[in-house]
Amino acid sequence: MGGPPERPAPARRGRRRAAALPRSFYARDVLEVARDCIGALLVHEGPEGTVSGRIVEAEAYRGPEDRAAHSFGGRRTPRTEVMFGTPGHAYVFFVYGMHWHVNLVTGAPGQPQAVLLRAVEPLQGVELMARRRRMDARRRELTNGPGKLCQAFGIDRALYGADLCQPPLYLAPPPPGSPAPRVATSPRIGVDYAGEWRERPWRFFDADSPYVLRARRRS
Repeated sequence: MGGPPERPAPARRGRRRAAALPRSFYARDVLEVARDCIGALLVHEGPEGTVSGRIVEAEAYRGPEDRAAHSFGGRRTPRTEVMFGTPGHAYVFFVYGMHWHVNLVTGAPGQPQAVLLRAVEPLQGVELMARRRRMDARRRELTNGPGKLCQAFGIDRALYGADLCQPPLYLAPPPPGSPAPRVATSPRIGVDYAGEWRERPWRFFDADSPYVLRARRRS
């Protein structure tokens, strides 16, 4: 699987910021996007300040054919509606009655695929993340899970459907000179209900990152 098919969109004038990845990055098969997310930056420019981190763990959900996906069987509800639209938008949902999870809508319109972001390595705004999480900024538990990263990044229902190709919430390429991640795969986490689909190696992660959960690691 290759990297982004074209250069990212240029940053706006004014204060310096990372350039958002273009829509063509998302308009590809979900497995390609999930793999290429590893090492990219997640950025949220919110009212409290800007936070960013390097994505180190993500999972692919392949739409109607995938028993682990919210859109399995073409299920279209108010919650999943954004998955059926234009790629490059945020699918944010509430889980376990206490956590938000953020997904990247991918593929062609009408093909409800998405990438769940599971973990990031904090880079910018770490103290703000720590305040939101009410913990020491040096702890790996700050952002090593999908609910944890959403809390740390201030991602909630208000960002459902956000255009990921522009602020406030977007992905950006890694800084120049950043080492390439050592990407490994494993079955996805927490999808035991999905039958044979639970064994698909559609969890992608940086094998060298301390922020990656150890569950079901496999190279």
